[in-house]
Amino acid sequence: MRKFAYPYYAWLLLFVVVPLIVIVLYAFTPGQGMEIGNITFSLDHIKKFFEPIYLDVMWRSISISFASTLYCLILGYPVAYYIAKQSPKTRNILILLFMIPMWMNFLLRTYAWLTLLSTHGPINKLMIFLGLGQVNLLYQNFTIVLGMIYNFLPFMVLPIYSVLVKIDNNLLEAARDLGANDRIVFTKVVFPLSLPGIATGIIMVFIPALSTFVISNLLGGNKYNLIGNLIEQQFRFTGDWHFGSAMSLVLILFIILGLILLKKFNKDGRQVGGELW
Repeated sequence: MRKFAYPYYAWLLLFVVVPLIVIVLYAFTPGQGMEIGNITFSLDHIKKFFEPIYLDVMWRSISISFASTLYCLILGYPVAYYIAKQSPKTRNILILLFMIPMWMNFLLRTYAWLTLLSTHGPINKLMIFLGLGQVNLLYQNFTIVLGMIYNFLPFMVLPIYSVLVKIDNNLLEAARDLGANDRIVFTKVVFPLSLPGIATGIIMVFIPALSTFVISNLLGGNKYNLIGNLIEQQFRFTGDWHFGSAMSLVLILFIILGLILLKKFNKDGRQVGGELW
């Protein structure tokens, strides 16, 4: 059976391992070029990343990603809980309706918010109709967070839902038989058992939110650069692949550190998606 995994190994080697090796080589080599056989290693690009101007961008990226993840959790948990409580037929319909927007292109979904939040968009027209006046909704920090919530909310809802729907009803009935009311059943039984889904949702939202650049470009109007924007600029416009690779490497290490810490604080890591642990 192992032979059927060979195409996967080849894909993994070609599109994951080799690009990572190239990133590491560029990150630790000086200059604008790299000649095979004459490679000299340097930490200059890594040190440059820790200058205050880039650390400020990193901190802004972390804070916005953390806020987006927190809001996704606050909004996503009740949604997942409600769907899990429905009959199987209703659950399938609700999950389908929830996933339909995700079938559209990521860029197209983000562009839609430009229309909704523009000066002459439907939201501003409604506010004018209600007598609240016109408001500048675009190119703000909260607009970036809003775009992240919209795009990444399903990644929080689905893992939590998949755990909640598997909770044995006998456990809930046993808790009620022992005198627990609905609040205690939720806080002492349901919520602790759903922590693996929460952990997976946090990972699946925080990582893409931290590395995204499309949302901040479109909805932030390039006024609020995140770490993903800086990396994109180094590769597409500045042409400094070495510094761009150094920033990418630091971001990868930061994400790996976050995964390790999350695994450490998770009491049952085996349930948080075997592919992650």
